[in-house]
Amino acid sequence: LFPFETFASFCVLQSRPHEVWSRCFGSSLEDRLRYTPSDCFETFPFPQDWSVHPRLEGAGKAYYEFRAALMIRNGEGPTKTYNRFHDRYVNDPDIGRLRQLHDEMDRAVLCEYGWDDIPVRAEFLCDLESEEESTSKRFWRYRWPDEIRNEVLGRLIELNAERARKERENEESQGAEPQPRPERPRFLEPEIQMESDFFLVPPPLFADDTE
Repeated sequence: LFPFETFASFCVLQSRPHEVWSRCFGSSLEDRLRYTPSDCFETFPFPQDWSVHPRLEGAGKAYYEFRAALMIRNGEGPTKTYNRFHDRYVNDPDIGRLRQLHDEMDRAVLCEYGWDDIPVRAEFLCDLESEEESTSKRFWRYRWPDEIRNEVLGRLIELNAERARKERENEESQGAEPQPRPERPRFLEPEIQMESDFFLVPPPLFADDTE
C-alpha cells in the first residue's frame, strides 16, 4: 500500500488508466495479476500535479467515502463488495452508484491528461477470449472495452517516451553525462508501507477472486 494522504492520489491509483498500465507491465501469479511497484508505479506517467489537483481530490473523496459507507452499511469487506461490483446480475442501486463514481474518477483522470475525447463507458465483459470458455463469474469484469484500453495504453506509452526524451535533452543541455535508462523510464521513487489510511487496490488487480 502507498502512504499518500490525499484523495487525489487515491483517485489516480484507483483509476482505470492506472489499471490498464498495471495490467500491461505487471507480473503474474498463477492466473492472477500482481502489482509490482517497480514495474507498475515507478514507470507510470502520472498527470501533472496529480497528488494535489482539486478535481482529482473531489472525485477520489466521493468514491472513497461512498465505498467506505457502503461496506460498513452492508457489513462487507472489499472482496465481497467488488465481487458484486463486477457481477453483471447485480442491480443494487448502491452498487450502481459505486460504478458511476468509478466512471467519474476515470473521467477526472483522463481530463487531467487532456484526453477528454476518450469515453469512459464501462461494460460487463469477459476477460477470456471466448465467453463460452467459462461460466465462472471471476472472469467477468465491469471494465473498459478493449478498444478503449488499447487507446489509453498507447497514449500513456507515448507520454512516458516523450518525458524520457525531454529528461535526456535537459541532461545534455546542462552538459551532464546521459545516464543509461531502463526500457521503461522511471520517474518516481515512492515510499512503500504496509499500512495506510487508504485501501489503494484496484479490484481487478488486488481483490481476491472468489465465487
